[in-house]
Amino acid sequence: MKIGFIGLGNVGGKLARSLLRNKFDLTVRDLDKDLTNKFKTKGIKVANSPKELAEQVELIITCLPSPKICAEVMEGQDGVISGLSESKIWLEMSTTDQSEVKRLGEQVIKKKAIPLDGPVSGGCHRAATGNIAIFVGGERKAFEKILPVLTVMGRKVLHTGELGSASILKVITNYLASVHLAALGEAWTVAKKSNLNLAKAYNGIAISSGNSFVHETESQVILNGSYNINFTMDLVEKDMTLFNDLAAKLNAPLEISPLVLDIFKDGHKKYGSRAWSSMIVKRMEDLNKINFRAKGFPAELKDTEPEEKGYEI
Repeated sequence: MKIGFIGLGNVGGKLARSLLRNKFDLTVRDLDKDLTNKFKTKGIKVANSPKELAEQVELIITCLPSPKICAEVMEGQDGVISGLSESKIWLEMSTTDQSEVKRLGEQVIKKKAIPLDGPVSGGCHRAATGNIAIFVGGERKAFEKILPVLTVMGRKVLHTGELGSASILKVITNYLASVHLAALGEAWTVAKKSNLNLAKAYNGIAISSGNSFVHETESQVILNGSYNINFTMDLVEKDMTLFNDLAAKLNAPLEISPLVLDIFKDGHKKYGSRAWSSMIVKRMEDLNKINFRAKGFPAELKDTEPEEKGYEI
């Protein structure tokens, strides 16, 4: 199967490299030539436009920072939609709005192509080894057709139902992760002010009912002081806004989510849009005039599990 990949950023670049390692027929596209050149030097084709890429491949994957940028790539002059034809598959792997996926999906269907949404979850560092979860919504037959591709990019693959269902689930999981990240700032504040050994506190939380994936990963770079989780403040704010907007559309009043969104907006204002999202805990460090440092924690996370083929769950 010929695959085209658009968006070679923190997550997309790692997913595309998984396809490269597994010797898929790959064409890539990104506005950043430094990113595309890394693939070009390995013999990978680089498309001059999204349309050209769509014309040349069977499966078009987009992994982009926002719904707005995806819409531009899909609908713009020389966009993906203009290059689609019968039986081609579009897989949207960005974290995006369910209604936007469906809106673009309708245009894809008009070209007799097939839309799927397939966001990933599990941390940027694990995307590098394919040790990540992928949620996929859309036509089951198309899902099964591209499953050999999905199981190279991800370890656990879940078909969630109709088009858009995967995007809803991803927004929910990102919301939960954001809540726990904000809570970590307060947890580490109390631990520090209680004069606990923070390295031992890390291990204690990890074996307790208060543990989470966010603690196991992000607490490490927080305790190191690098905060480098390869995910930025503006992306969390975008994801939290998607969750809040979805709740509003469903007429579902919420309590915690608006508060957490305000916390991340404040973090964005204090530290900048491209600050690592883990720096949200620095609000508590600054407020209490303390830091959450401990020896023995890495500046950046690396997945140490061996790469292996994924599977549907």
